[in-house]
Amino acid sequence: MTNNIHIPEYMNAVVTIGNGGYEKLLYQKVKTPIPSKNEVLIKVLAAGMNNTEINTRLGWYSPNIKVGTSQLNKKIEKGGSINNAGWNGATNFPIIQGTDCCGKILKSGNSKNNSLIDKRVIVRSCMRVNGFKSRQKIWMASNFDGAFADYVKVPISEVFPINSNWSDAELATIPCSYGTAENMLHISECCKDDTVLITGASGGVGSALIQLAKLRGCKVIAIVNKLKFESSIKIGADEVINRDDFLLDHLNENSISLVVDVVGGNNFTNFFKVLSPGGRYVSSGAISNPIVNFDLRDLYLKDIKMFGCTTWEEPIFNNLVSYIEKNKIKPLMSKSFRLSNIVEAQKEFLKKKHFGNFVLIP
Repeated sequence: MTNNIHIPEYMNAVVTIGNGGYEKLLYQKVKTPIPSKNEVLIKVLAAGMNNTEINTRLGWYSPNIKVGTSQLNKKIEKGGSINNAGWNGATNFPIIQGTDCCGKILKSGNSKNNSLIDKRVIVRSCMRVNGFKSRQKIWMASNFDGAFADYVKVPISEVFPINSNWSDAELATIPCSYGTAENMLHISECCKDDTVLITGASGGVGSALIQLAKLRGCKVIAIVNKLKFESSIKIGADEVINRDDFLLDHLNENSISLVVDVVGGNNFTNFFKVLSPGGRYVSSGAISNPIVNFDLRDLYLKDIKMFGCTTWEEPIFNNLVSYIEKNKIKPLMSKSFRLSNIVEAQKEFLKKKHFGNFVLIP
């Protein structure tokens, strides 16, 4: 056990100091956090990177923003600005981002939890602080400092020891992307009888959705860049559609029972055309464009159910740990970077040429 391990007073971290461009990301020394009674201190072994961190830095969650992530990033790079806005209200900058964490527990604020010392864990990013009957939640790296650092402290209830031969970096691809994906399928009651249409299927959440929907026995149709067709099929997609094509050229009306969407944008109207009567639509993102139009008659005349999906339900993380430990899913790590090279990583991420997830190593 590492009870006597030296924990430095200061650590390296990437501190996001406000909304804006890459100049808002500062790699610097900060004080190492000290866990309170119900917390543990984790040495970060690897931290996944998501759209969330970029969107928060850019200020994309502001209701004043009417464009997708890429368009907003181009505007900011040209000298534009945005008022402070986060996904749970205004973000309290400065903050250490990093929603995904694989790490080793070094210290507990309570001696009763010493059995967890030295355990390799992943951290549940979405935390239901008042129990699962309440919709109130907090997110690591949004409401408190996250994993873009040498160390992070988190509530003891949110760490999940894991027994797997996956690498640290591979485990760091799981929490946010797979947690979001599993939650979308759980809430929409996805089952083996479904024909599922997945948007943005080459990204972290989308590629997780392909695997998790196939695990449920579904027929999966993935919307991706045509250069990523082969990768999508390799992980389970039954059919692929070029994201630049007109959706109704490939799918008949009333042919899909479940649309799982992280993109929004111009195709939104057609999602409700291809949904069958009694079908379901679930969303946890809008990276293409959050402002959409659709025909309300498709919604009510076809008895379609719509789900917004951010708050994770109780079974989600236990499900993921089980899938990993039983080798029911595969890690999809596209590329890793040193934490100090976060600007390079985010620039590469925004090119959207990758398939799967990016990881930062402290």
